[in-house]
Amino acid sequence: MRIFTASLVTETNTFSPIPTGERSFAERMLRRGDGSRQPPTGGNIPLIVWRERAERDGHEVAEGLCAYAAPAGRTLAAAYAKFKAAILEDLRAAMPVDAVMLFMHGAMVAHGQDDCEGDVAAAVRAIVGPGVPIGMELDLHCHLTEAMRTACDVIVAYKEYPHVDAADRAHEVYDLVTRAARGEIRPVMAFHDCRMVDMWRTPVEPMKSFVARMAALEGRDGILSVSFGHGFPWGDVADVGAKTVVVADGDEAKARALAARLAAEVFAMRDATHTAHDTVDAAIDAALAAPRGPVVLAEVADNAGGGAPSDSTFVLRRLVERGVRDAAIGHFWDPVAVRFCAEAGEGATLELRVGGKCGPVSGDPVDLVATVRRVVEDHRQTGLSGGTSAMGTTAWIKAGGIDIVLNTARTQPFHPDGFEKLGIELARKRIVVVKSTQHFHAGFAPIAAAIRYVATPGSIAPSFESIPYTKRRLPYWPRVADPFAG
Repeated sequence: MRIFTASLVTETNTFSPIPTGERSFAERMLRRGDGSRQPPTGGNIPLIVWRERAERDGHEVAEGLCAYAAPAGRTLAAAYAKFKAAILEDLRAAMPVDAVMLFMHGAMVAHGQDDCEGDVAAAVRAIVGPGVPIGMELDLHCHLTEAMRTACDVIVAYKEYPHVDAADRAHEVYDLVTRAARGEIRPVMAFHDCRMVDMWRTPVEPMKSFVARMAALEGRDGILSVSFGHGFPWGDVADVGAKTVVVADGDEAKARALAARLAAEVFAMRDATHTAHDTVDAAIDAALAAPRGPVVLAEVADNAGGGAPSDSTFVLRRLVERGVRDAAIGHFWDPVAVRFCAEAGEGATLELRVGGKCGPVSGDPVDLVATVRRVVEDHRQTGLSGGTSAMGTTAWIKAGGIDIVLNTARTQPFHPDGFEKLGIELARKRIVVVKSTQHFHAGFAPIAAAIRYVATPGSIAPSFESIPYTKRRLPYWPRVADPFAG
C-alpha cells in the first residue's frame, strides 16, 4: 500500500492582532518530505506515528509538506496558497496512492478562505478520485464544515483538552483509513451542531465521563469513531461552535442518530461544564487566603495557544500594586525586554518596561526595577503528547517578590519545567500565574494546591455570549438560553 501524508497546522484567532505568514511557520516547523523524521512537536506527531506504523506494516510512505505555526491571526493569502500548492504538488508526484492521511488543525483561516481544511481536502479529493480513502486528524478546537465532511472518509479529533492524545488519535486514523483501503470497512460520517460556544475541560467531571462514554461506543454496533469538536470560539466563521462527529460503517442514519444523541448530552451538561472565572483581585485574594501553595491562576485571555499576544499586564500590574510576594508569572512574549536583559547580563539590576506592547488587548506596560537572574538561549519546556515546546531566548527576572519569565518565542506554559529549568522553585510559591487556558493543566495540576481561572481583557476573553461574530447565522448558547426554540 502506498500512503500519502502531509500536515498544515495553525489555529486562527480572527480577532488577534498578530498576522500569520510564511515566517511564522518557518519559526516553528516547515519541512517538505521529512517532517516525520524531526523531533516531535505540535506539528508532526501524527506524521511520526503514520510513518512508523506504515513502515512496520510494510507500506510505502510518500510524505509531503509538514507546516506548523503558533496560533495567531489570519494566515496571509500568499502563504496559504503556497502551502496548499505544495501539498497538491507532492500528492500528484506521489500518485497513484492507496490512502491519504492529513493532519490539520481544523480552525485555520486565511485571507479569502474561511475553511482551509475543507478547501485542501476538496482539492486532494479531486486528485485522488472517489475510491481512495482520505483521513484527517484535527485538534478538537475545530470548525467542522460540510466541505470537510464530504471530502473526507474519516475525521478524528482529539478527545482530550489538554491535548495529550495526539498520538492516540493518529493511530486511530491510521487504523480506520488502512482498513478502508483494504475494503474491510466503508466509513460514513455525520456531524451534529450542538449550537453552543464554550470551552470544555476534559480532566474534570462531567466531561471526563463523557469522553469515556465516547470511547466506549467505538468498535461496537457498527460505530467506528466518535469525536466531540469543541470548536474554536474566537474564529469569526460560519461554522464556529461545537459539533459532534460520528463515523459509522456504511450506515449514515446510525451515525446521524448517535451524533444527535451525543449533542443533546453535551447541551444538557451546559451548566455543569461551564467554567467559572474570577476577577483578578478575587483570584489573588483566594490564593493568598489558601492554607498552602502554590495556587495556580490561569490567565486565560492571554493564552498564546489561542492566538493572544501573551504580553498582557492586567494580572502582573495588580500583583505589583498589591505588593504580592512569593509569586511567579509567565510566559511574557517580550523580545525587546529579553534583549535588554541579555545585554545587561545575569546579576544586573535595571529599569525594565515589561509587556503591553501589542495593543489595547495587552494593557499598558509595567515599569519595574528588576534583577536579571538568568538568561538562556533556546530554552525549551516539555510539551504535550511527548513533544517539546521552544521558548526561544528566555530571561528570568525578579522584581520585588515576583519572578517573571520573559521569552522570544511566543508560547503558553505547558509544564513547570519552563520555569524550573531557569531556577525558579515553584513549590515555594504562594501564587503561580500561567498565561494559558487549559494546556497547562497536565503539567501544573500535580504541583498545584488549587487551580483558579481568571478573566481579564484580552484576545480570547471568555465572554462567549458577546464575541462579535458576523458570519454565524444559527443562534447559540450562551448568547440565547435555548438556541433550538422556534
